[in-house]
Amino acid sequence: MGTEFDAVLGMVGPRLRELRRRSGATLTALSETTGIPVSTLSRLESGHRKPGLELLLPLARAYQVPLDDLVGAPASGDPRVYPRPITRHGMTAIPLNRKPGGLQAFKQILPAGPHDLEPDPRSHEGYHWLYVLNGRLRLVLGDQDLVLTAGEVAEFDTHLPHWFGNADSQPVEFLSILGPQGERFHIRARYRPD
Repeated sequence: MGTEFDAVLGMVGPRLRELRRRSGATLTALSETTGIPVSTLSRLESGHRKPGLELLLPLARAYQVPLDDLVGAPASGDPRVYPRPITRHGMTAIPLNRKPGGLQAFKQILPAGPHDLEPDPRSHEGYHWLYVLNGRLRLVLGDQDLVLTAGEVAEFDTHLPHWFGNADSQPVEFLSILGPQGERFHIRARYRPD
């Protein structure tokens, strides 16, 4: 176990250097982002400092990668992911990915219930896509009041005040994808004749 552990730790420095190189960041800029002194970052990258969680967590956040990817943790052998549902204000959201930063995907479920709630539109940084799986979803987007049904999609900049809820008393299931500002879906498909 000791040699396997040492091997994993020994690869953290080169991995950190490569992530910083790919991101185009300097040690000084990374230090400002993470609060880790430049000398410590340099020693981590050169392998002269063993990485601890107090250093790796801010670096994982800065590079927007899971901690396991940052340290190159060996696979556990079980590829299954067990997402934990989040319930807020009666709505259940199931995370479909675990990548910090970037696109965040959720399956959301609004239970059967009152559909005459007063909308309270909000705005924030980002870009949002909604895809209705089942039911009817009411979407208030700026001055528009829309109803999306199964198979329909909405895409919008979240600076525009928005709100969504049940369009009737039936439950609604939909996919929700949130991305950073300026992010757009890119569909890469080509027709290939037989």
